[in-house]
Amino acid sequence: MTDTIIKIDLNKSAYEHDNVHNRWHPDIPMVATVKPGDDFIVECFDWTGGQIKNDDDASDVRDVDLTQVHFLSGPIAVEGAEPGDLLEVDILDIGAFAEQQWGFNGFFSKKNGGGFLDNHFPEAQKSIWDFNGMFTKSRHVPGVEFAGILHPGLIGCLPSKDMLEMWNTREKELFDTDPEREPALACLPFAETAHMGRMKGDDKTKAAGEGARTVPPREHGGNCDIKDLTRGAKVYFPVYVDGAGLSVGDLHFSQGDGEITFCGAIEMAGWIHMRVNLIKDGMKKYDVKNPIFKPSPMVPKYDDYLIFEGISVDEDGKQHYLDTSVAYRQACLNAINYLTKFGYSPAQGYAILGCAPVQGHISGVVDIPNSCATLWLPTDIFDFDIKPNSDGPIKHLDGSIDIPLAPDKE
Repeated sequence: MTDTIIKIDLNKSAYEHDNVHNRWHPDIPMVATVKPGDDFIVECFDWTGGQIKNDDDASDVRDVDLTQVHFLSGPIAVEGAEPGDLLEVDILDIGAFAEQQWGFNGFFSKKNGGGFLDNHFPEAQKSIWDFNGMFTKSRHVPGVEFAGILHPGLIGCLPSKDMLEMWNTREKELFDTDPEREPALACLPFAETAHMGRMKGDDKTKAAGEGARTVPPREHGGNCDIKDLTRGAKVYFPVYVDGAGLSVGDLHFSQGDGEITFCGAIEMAGWIHMRVNLIKDGMKKYDVKNPIFKPSPMVPKYDDYLIFEGISVDEDGKQHYLDTSVAYRQACLNAINYLTKFGYSPAQGYAILGCAPVQGHISGVVDIPNSCATLWLPTDIFDFDIKPNSDGPIKHLDGSIDIPLAPDKE
């Protein structure tokens, strides 16, 4: 019987758990210890710590406190791990809690988090997705059902003190180039809502003011949101502190490449079963400074796609030079516009691209001035034919069901 080394209580606040933290800092105490070769189970809050509810009101997405996120389970010490090693982590299994068989997808307000297409979707909206074994569907996005690719959106090891200082310095420099921007250019340390696990007293106060926010991916891994990091996958993490300090959270039932709505996956609370091993001095042996991922052989089998292309020309017709972000945005918008011809609202189309197992590809970066990005939309997730034909699209939805929009604040 595999031991559950970190347990949580969904009926209590994440702040009431000393085996959970929401900042990266090398001095956060380890909450469990494992040996190389051990396998174990870790329970996780959803990334917001339970701020989002299973209802038809998007006010909670509008008002979510993003200074709190992400709530991570850990850190876990691995015996014998030293700076310079590689920590090999096998993802053996992932699941939702039996008592919470649902997840959520959200578009954050441009004034509170934003998203990849926040100029087109500036207001908060959310959709709820119910789980039925390996499949999911939503009352807010009819006509779609697909198999999940369950994965941790966020997993990594603690940074060293030098690395933490480097992160904070470079992100502050970027933030200072446009400090009034909405959304902000970077999420800087914010002590007021920091949860530092088992730290106490003056040490906790100091670390809370230094701790790096968990929003971006960095050299240690972190919030990479790689949908193919599912059961059967393997990750090699650089180790920067004694014991490694492995932490995990932000579990997803499914996600499209890019997680384009920011809260762009189907977010869930649940558990993850992992195994760890060590490659001594692996960073030097393999010249590694960022994690290396080996995808799982177990993925949903979708073989038929519609592929939407985008180039480095933005919505206003402005030419950009080999800008793959602009190109992928155009591919996404092209797919959303296409889906509206079948009766989906733009918001429903946006949610589909964020939640379903779509693939994103950088298809060309050599043909100046336009890079080419593509979005691969699996056709089998729909319960009707979405492929072009000579008769034209048939509207399958009447518009009576849509994704709830958060009401304006009084």
